[in-house]
Amino acid sequence: MLGGDVYLHQSRVNLKRGGGKTFPWHSDFETWHVEDGMPAMRAVSASVALTENRAWNGPLLLIAGSHRWFLSFPGRTPDDNHRTSLKRQTYGVPQNDDLAWLTDRGRLDVFEGDPGSVVFFDCNVMHGSPDNITPAPRTNAFFCYNAVDNALVEPFGGTEPRPNHIASREFSAV
Repeated sequence: MLGGDVYLHQSRVNLKRGGGKTFPWHSDFETWHVEDGMPAMRAVSASVALTENRAWNGPLLLIAGSHRWFLSFPGRTPDDNHRTSLKRQTYGVPQNDDLAWLTDRGRLDVFEGDPGSVVFFDCNVMHGSPDNITPAPRTNAFFCYNAVDNALVEPFGGTEPRPNHIASREFSAV
């Protein structure tokens, strides 16, 4: 999918318990470019459902086709933004006008499936998730792969790189 060898840039488990809160719309590439130093949009994410993912339990929402347009956001990302952004993202979040522009050109989609279902999406796809107001948890494992020839350099936002346990700078091709 990325035209060559890849490495695991990042992995995490996204726990959205019953009563779990919204995670705002964002493109992973915005963060990976600004805070990690990913040069180009040559990465893909796989979200694996560990529990049922349904429209009613805070599912992953994606704007299909949005990977075609990069939205850059004004302002400077603060140092150590990763300490809060993985729980509550406030930088790199689009305005409603931007979302309307993207959805006019793409399609709003919902990742639904049983445990073991997988969705792959481009690093620049706009995505987020709404509140889970049910008692049923929604848990996914994310595996984010980057092309080896797109390895991280100094962050483009002028901050210190995020720690290796968040954005891998040491890798073997897979």
